[in-house]
Amino acid sequence: MDGKQSSKLSRREMLKLTALTGTSVALGGLGAFSLLKPEAGKQKETTEESKESEKGVSFYGKHQAGIATPQQSFMYMAALDLTTSRRSDVIKLFRDWTSLSYVLTKGEAISTKQDNKYLPPIDTGEALDFSSSRLTITFGFGSSFFLKDGVDRYGLAKHQPRFLKKLPSFANEELHPEHSDGDLCIQVCADNQQVAFHAIRNLTRNALGLATVRWMQHGFLGMKEGRTPRNLFGFKDGTANINTSKDMEMERVVWAGQDEPEWMSGGSYMAYRKIKMFLEIWDRSSLQDQEDTFGRYKYSGAPYGRANEFDSVDMSAQPENSHVRLAKGTGQEIVRRAYSYTGELDTKTGYSDAGLLFISYQQNPYKQLVPMLKILGQKDKMNEYTKTVASALFAMPGGCTQGQYIAQALFES
Repeated sequence: MDGKQSSKLSRREMLKLTALTGTSVALGGLGAFSLLKPEAGKQKETTEESKESEKGVSFYGKHQAGIATPQQSFMYMAALDLTTSRRSDVIKLFRDWTSLSYVLTKGEAISTKQDNKYLPPIDTGEALDFSSSRLTITFGFGSSFFLKDGVDRYGLAKHQPRFLKKLPSFANEELHPEHSDGDLCIQVCADNQQVAFHAIRNLTRNALGLATVRWMQHGFLGMKEGRTPRNLFGFKDGTANINTSKDMEMERVVWAGQDEPEWMSGGSYMAYRKIKMFLEIWDRSSLQDQEDTFGRYKYSGAPYGRANEFDSVDMSAQPENSHVRLAKGTGQEIVRRAYSYTGELDTKTGYSDAGLLFISYQQNPYKQLVPMLKILGQKDKMNEYTKTVASALFAMPGGCTQGQYIAQALFES
């Protein structure tokens, strides 16, 4: 399958994805991925782009991959609600997820050898002919994992991170509870959509009997290497990000502070906001109005009064309610890792369901992100063209080394 083909999702695949969301998923005989070994000898792709992808991104490390990693082209995000009340079940799930993630991020098959052909295949198989495509898998915990309806199901409530609680309500949002929050989250990113879907499919499949998929969302990113991606409004998105390759910057802005529980060392907080864009209304607005909304020139990405994208913002040149002025005015920094999304056409209105999956990582969401969301919800000119319809906050633990499993320090605390 060539690059163009792999970047498209057929109607049948979309229906399968929709069917997966909200269904019960359980462990059973398909869950013993910790016993499997990577299968060698896979056929390798030969293009220069695939050769770069074949290098892969290591699953093991001080930090989970998929946070500081240069952004990939495709993303699947799934939130799950646990149905088991036994801590031992959740530990086994994370052990199996860790082993499976290691195999997948190496670009190896889970397994193609199976003695009993009357059982379902261990590997669903759709990624067998692809490299890892820089696949990353990142796990997180919602506040309901620690305390749900007042119940401490796993005896871990005392280890809940400092800032892990539901985000407050903001202006210009109509949240759908069924598409928000969750006990656990899995962020899967790759440069090949089929590789990313294969990973999220097999990870959720591996949770059969222990959890239900609360919601799942797919995003994509259109960009040329080394350039800032553009959102569906046609403006560059992420210009103000810090340099995620600089450790000191990440320690200052993203990685959890020393006052967090030990298991959060090397971790972070991920905020998720699904923002519906009213593209049909936007497309009828003038270029001047669009640029005034952002406070940047559409084609160059430069802030008003400047010539280049990364020039410093001149606040005196900014419209009072521009997105840049309001966000910059808080004095806070975050790392954006946003993706665009498209869904079904609303047959009643003729409008498309499309927009932005805002994903950000930060050390303290209540200091860095909430002030931005509050002022933007109240005054942002962009509110004329958007509505936030889903929201979540997750604590992302630090990474692990080979022989360990994700969040081991939490479960053994």
